[in-house]
Amino acid sequence: MTEKLAARMREKPDDAEGWMMLGRAYRALERFDEAADALRKAVALNPGNADLLADLAEALALRSGRTLAGEPDRLLERALKLEPDNDKVLALSGSAAFERKDYKAAIRHWEALLKRPSVSGELAQALRAGISEARLLSTGKKTVAGKPAPGRVSGTVTLDAALRARAAPEDTVFVYARAAQGPRMPLAIVKVQVKDLPYNFSLDDSMAMRPEMKLSAFNEVIVAARVSRSGSAKPAAGDLEGASATVSPGANGVTVAINVVVR
Repeated sequence: MTEKLAARMREKPDDAEGWMMLGRAYRALERFDEAADALRKAVALNPGNADLLADLAEALALRSGRTLAGEPDRLLERALKLEPDNDKVLALSGSAAFERKDYKAAIRHWEALLKRPSVSGELAQALRAGISEARLLSTGKKTVAGKPAPGRVSGTVTLDAALRARAAPEDTVFVYARAAQGPRMPLAIVKVQVKDLPYNFSLDDSMAMRPEMKLSAFNEVIVAARVSRSGSAKPAAGDLEGASATVSPGANGVTVAINVVVR
């Protein structure tokens, strides 16, 4: 479907909504270069759309190692002027401010997002955790009570013997933690290969894409693993997957058995 849409856009290059859809499709497939290119075309056709500016900023950040510094930050500044109450713009602007160590701005953006009626539950909890960390760091401190406080979950991923014939040694394996309830965005993720299994993983706060979406911000998480035959982060029929029981950040010895075929 993505390739069909790409072909259509070659015939209709003036369709801003089409470029937006194509960019988001590439983003979901983790094809970040193509996502950024498509979204840049959408922004050129519709420069006053805050959602598009935020999407482009995110794609550029993912393409460059998850940093919002530079052009992504400038795009978010434009988006904020257009829509100061936009949920995604506020979330990313807070992350950009946090990254450049402007903790007061990060707090301001995330507190504004917390007031939005669409924000509740685990996401609200994660934002409060990010705000608390920003407040702590604004004082010059890096630890709480002199002790490191990163969230971390560790354990082992195995592949069920009955499914080994379905996987090639070079197939990609995504190992990630997500909130047990709330946002489905991975809180930490690592990519290995089937030949690395069984794999001893360690996921922690340093792997978070955004400071308000990390392991230590949630009370309960699930660790999952998926063998992707295509290498895409998006699940597809024929992939193999498995998940742990619900655990708390700080848990060790977590077991994840890849024992289910995605239908």
